[in-house]
Amino acid sequence: MEFEKIVKIIAEVLSVDENSIRPDTTFVDDLGADSLDIFQIIMGVEEEFDIEIDNDAAEKIVTVGDAVEAIKKATN
Repeated sequence: MEFEKIVKIIAEVLSVDENSIRPDTTFVDDLGADSLDIFQIIMGVEEEFDIEIDNDAAEKIVTVGDAVEAIKKATN
């Protein structure tokens, strides 16, 4: 469930095809995201899931799978 929601957010922010996003997709290398894009994605995730991801955790998010794990940790 988290994965599908985050894929929609990423696709919207980066204007990419949802089908091109997998758990091992990297934000920078695969999707070409810059720091502002990543910030917008994190803000969208925080809003969608009503959570807060601290800066230390956010800096460790490299792949879409990392983002899903951060969401799971923040919702527990």
